[in-house]
Amino acid sequence: MSGTSRIPILTLMAKTLAILLVSALLVPICLTAAAASPRPLVLWHGLGDSYASPGMLEFASMIKNVHPGIFIHSIYIEEELDKDRQAGFYGNVNTQLDLVANQLANILELKDGFDGIGFSQGGQFLRAYVERYNSPPVHNLLTFGSQHMGISDIPTCRPYDFICQAARRATKKAVYSPWAQANLVQAQYFRDPANLETYLTASSFLPSINNEYPQNRNQTYSKNLASLNALVLIMFTQDKTVVPKESAWFGSEVVDSFSSSQRVLRPVSSRSIIPMHLQPLYIEDWIGLRSLDEKGSVIFDTCEGEHMQIGDCWENFVRNWIGNLVEIQVNQSVPAVPVSNE
Repeated sequence: MSGTSRIPILTLMAKTLAILLVSALLVPICLTAAAASPRPLVLWHGLGDSYASPGMLEFASMIKNVHPGIFIHSIYIEEELDKDRQAGFYGNVNTQLDLVANQLANILELKDGFDGIGFSQGGQFLRAYVERYNSPPVHNLLTFGSQHMGISDIPTCRPYDFICQAARRATKKAVYSPWAQANLVQAQYFRDPANLETYLTASSFLPSINNEYPQNRNQTYSKNLASLNALVLIMFTQDKTVVPKESAWFGSEVVDSFSSSQRVLRPVSSRSIIPMHLQPLYIEDWIGLRSLDEKGSVIFDTCEGEHMQIGDCWENFVRNWIGNLVEIQVNQSVPAVPVSNE
C-alpha cells in the first residue's frame, strides 16, 4: 500500500477518535460531594395531641425559622388526626414502638441519624426507641416533662375531654389488669411506689425500658442509651399533671417501709423524692444512664410553669441541642465539557 493510500485511512481513524472523545465529554459525570445541612429532627407529641395538630405544626415551623433547611418528621401512630390523638390514650405501647421503628427506618432523610424531641409521654417513648432499636440512631434527645420513672397518679383531664376521662376512669379502676396493660397507654407507665411487686410482675412497658427485671437486664438497652451525645431532661417547675413531676429527671417517690407483701407510702404532705443519682437504676447502671452522666452527657433543666406550658422556653434548647450542621453526601453531575471545532 502506497503512502498516499494510507492518508485517507489515517484521516478516518482520527475523525473516529475525535467523535468518541467528544461523545465521552458530552456525558455528564456524577461525582459525590459533601454538603453541610442541619441534622434532621424527629418529634413525638404528648398525650391528648396529634402529630399534625396546629400546635405541633406551629412548633415545627418555629424550629425551621431557627434552623433553616432542617428536615423535621413528626411521629404518628395513625395518619388520621383524631385516630392519632386517640392512640395516645388507647393502644399497646410495645406494638406502637415497633410501628414507629419501622416508620423511621423507611425515611431516607433520617438514615444517618437524627435529634429527637419528646413531649410528655412522647419523651419516654423516644427513649424506649433509643434503647430497643436506635436504627437510625439518635444523636441528642430532649424530653419535656416526660415520665421516665412513671407516674403514681393518673393525670386529670380537661372538663370536656371525654376520651381522656374515659381512659382515666378505666386506668384507675384496674391499672395492672392484663386488659389495661394491653390497651391503656397511661397504665403501661403507671408505677405505684406502694405496690412495686405487682408493678414488676404485671406492667408491660415501663419495667422493661427501665431494665427493672432482676434476672433479665437487657445489655442492648444500656449500650444504646449510653451512645447518645446528650440526654436533656426538662422538668416543668409547677407540674401537677405528672405525679411526681421529678419523674422528668428520673426521680420517684420514696417508699418508707416494705415487706414482701406490702409497701407503705408516706402521707402526701411529707412525701419525698429519690433523685436520679440514688436510684438503683442509676447506681447499677441498668440502662446506661450512669455511663452517660459520667461523661457529662445528662443535662438537667427546667421550664417555668405547669405541664407543657412551654412558652418561649423551647428556643434556647433548640438552638443549643438541635440542628447542628452535619456533612451529607450528595451526588452532583458535572456538565458536559464544550469542545471546540477548531
